[in-house]
Amino acid sequence: MNKANIYTARGIKKAAFTLPKSFSQEENLALLAQAVRVYEDRLHPGLAKVKTRADVDRTKKKLYRQKGTGGARHGARSAPIFVGGGVAHGPKGVKRILSLPTNMKRKALWVALSLKAKEGEITLVEGLSTLKKTKEAQSLIAKIAKNEGKEKRISKYTFVLSDLNLGAAKVLGNIDGANVVPYKSLNAYLAYLGGMLVFDKEIFAGKTQKL
Repeated sequence: MNKANIYTARGIKKAAFTLPKSFSQEENLALLAQAVRVYEDRLHPGLAKVKTRADVDRTKKKLYRQKGTGGARHGARSAPIFVGGGVAHGPKGVKRILSLPTNMKRKALWVALSLKAKEGEITLVEGLSTLKKTKEAQSLIAKIAKNEGKEKRISKYTFVLSDLNLGAAKVLGNIDGANVVPYKSLNAYLAYLGGMLVFDKEIFAGKTQKL
């Protein structure tokens, strides 16, 4: 079973916490890569669209007679071969939406969290609701980074909050390099690429969230 250190909102280190069994999943990089690709694809709207020869505003009058010119036959300046003509085989503004079954999403999230736990990039903080100023939150991050030996390796933090402490997002969201996400919205992409994961201790109390 993987473990994570617990800190108070003031950055005081406490005893290590044994993470749930779901944080010790077998490594499955293929599934994780598939999940990351799906989430990254969702971030891009993919609505690029070009004008075809039917859309460009150019005359449709025939350029010259069909025969006897010694050149190729053309019927309109809107053909893709001409400058200012339509584009052939370009994007049509239709996005293919990738998706994952719910079970695969959940499994990919546990794989990502297990890898993070194994790398020592998960910590827990109790009393996040007591943070009232951004300066206090920055001090907390600095102390966690120092105690965990991640000062130079990690410049990105993801705070995962329980429903009870969502108000802390107002303080934590002002920090450069910090991302705040409710626990129920956490996914494999945010977990794996979110830098140091700082979990609200209330998540593991068994009262507000289901792990």
